[in-house]
Formats: sequence, structure tokens, C-alpha cells
Amino acid sequence: MDGEAARVAFLDWLARERRASVLTVAAYGRDLSAFLGFLTGHLGAEPDLAALGALSTGDLRAWLASEASEGAGNATRARHLSAVKSFFRFLARRHGVSNPALSLMAAPRARKPVPRALAPAQARGVADDIGEVSDTAAVQARDTALFTLLYGCGLRISEALGLTVRDAPLPGADTPLVVLGKGGKQRIVPVLPVVRAVVAAWLAHHPDRAPGAPLFTGVRGGALNPAVAQRTLRQYRRLNGLPEHATPHALRHSFATHLLAGGADLRAIQDLLGHASLSTTQRYTAVDEARLIEVWERSHPRG
Repeated sequence: MDGEAARVAFLDWLARERRASVLTVAAYGRDLSAFLGFLTGHLGAEPDLAALGALSTGDLRAWLASEASEGAGNATRARHLSAVKSFFRFLARRHGVSNPALSLMAAPRARKPVPRALAPAQARGVADDIGEVSDTAAVQARDTALFTLLYGCGLRISEALGLTVRDAPLPGADTPLVVLGKGGKQRIVPVLPVVRAVVAAWLAHHPDRAPGAPLFTGVRGGALNPAVAQRTLRQYRRLNGLPEHATPHALRHSFATHLLAGGADLRAIQDLLGHASLSTTQRYTAVDEARLIEVWERSHPRG
């Protein structure tokens, strides 16, 4: 049996016995066809079962390197390797073809995606106009205060919703905000006057201004559910045509990226965000030169 016949048998088994979807079978078929096509060129002939069983780690690494040279990312190559391993498990069960070299191959590690910032105008638009999602004055004031706080101070959504009325930064004061972050670590965050103003506007509608009450509450009282805030931003995003990465977390990333574009020191941003290591902050502010110029120009239009 040659490799192509084995591929057809595997796909038939996948469809009939494993009841895989048509799309799954098609994807496996493409991945294995490309794999066998590489081996034909690499080995100088179409591989049969004996050749497949004799593949070395060097052969398999050459295949993955070839995919990388053609532009396949780590996640794509890991998926292709998984398809090949499934194919060989089938060959071992049905045709007694085992290849120990394959078990030594670790999947390429997918790179963590770099967080994406919004353009300054988009981030300011969220803070200024998020209240338009609701028809209720109290909810409008609450949402405006919450999302202005996220962007203006670079807070995580959990940190903002963990604040109490006692913590509220109010106009006329210059005391910074004390935030309880990950791992129970506190950090000090300065607060802009505009943030203090919208928080005060929300407190005028707050249903329970006891010092220990949650700063941000739901319609029926109690701490605001993060899912409600996320749903509000999704609605705003759809109404205003913002990209899918416009999330509460993107506002925190926007805070960091826009500070960097304005000339802030990376270590100062690290302290403001409460990152344990500078490398994490570098990921937050990792934008290529073209992106940094784009952010800067949108913040400070020429002419």
C-alpha cells in the first residue's frame, strides 16, 4: 500500500467509523496530502508503508521547517503535526506500521498573541459615549464612569469592580487610587480630573453610598457583574463599528500603549499596570514601528 492509498483509507475510517464532519475530513485530507507531497520530493519517490515507518526525526523536522519557510505559523504547523500523528495511530492499529520518531516530535509552541490597542479616538469614544447604549440616566452615568476609569487608569475590569464607595476618586482631591490587583498586591494609580468628575456624576445616582458598598452596582443593587459590563461594550462596539478586539482589556492595553507613544517611561508604565515583570509590560506595549507612528499621528494630527 502506498501513502496515498493509506491516506484514502484513513479518511474513509475517519468519516465512517469516527463520524467526523465533512469539514474535518476535508481538513485532514489537505494536511496529509501536503505531508505526503513533501515526502515524495524529500525521499525521491512516493512513500509506501515501509517508508512511512522508517521516517526519522530529521525527516519530520525537515517537513516542519519546509512549512515554516512557506509561511506557516507555529499554530498551523502544530495542527498539521497533530493530523499526521492521528494518521500514524491509524496505521499502527490497522496496518502494524509504527514510527517511534513521531512520538519524539513536540508540537511547535504557538506564540501568545500580542494584545491590541484601540486608536486613541476609539478609546476616548468608548469612555465618552458608552452611556448611549442605555436609556436610563443612572446606567448611563455608571457605564461612563466605569469605562472612563478603565481607560483613564489602566485598570483590569476585576480591579474596577472590586472598588468600594470609600475608594471613589472624587473631584477636589489629589489622592491617588489604591488598587488591589492580581495576587492581592496593591498599587498606587494617579487619577485624572476627568475620571474624578465622571465618578462623582455616577455617585449622584448610586443606590447605596455606604463606604463599604460596591462602587459599581447592578440595576438591582449588589456588585456589577463583569458579564454585564462586557455585554454593554459589545453593544457599543456593534453600534459604532469598532473592531472585535475592542474589549475592556483592550482599554487597559490602550492606556499603556498611548502612554508609551506619548513618551512615558516603560518602567513607569509597569508600575501603573502592576506587572510583576518588565517583559509583560513590553508585550503590552509591543507595537511595530508603523503601528506606533499610526497611534502617535492619530493622537497628534499634523497641520
